Amino acid sequence: MTREEFLARLDELVELPPGTLKGPERLEELDEWNSIALVGFIALVDAHNGLNLGPRQIAACITVDDLLKLAKVEASADSAADPIPK
Repeated sequence: MTREEFLARLDELVELPPGTLKGPERLEELDEWNSIALVGFIALVDAHNGLNLGPRQIAACITVDDLLKLAKVEASADSAADPIPK
């Protein structure tokens, strides 16, 4: 699953319009980031990435990007920083 696909799924979990989440958003500022969204995130990561995450691991996340790192979602080529300066 690409970063963009994963972000789209997270949009659904927290009941936001598609394309809303980009990564730097703070979880505490998302009104719908709650226990139901947390369980949905655990299920999403298990189904698509085969990882078994616990609530404490997720609670340590501050931003959406932290969730993506925890879920081992790779940055897409479009969003990755250019490693060679121009």
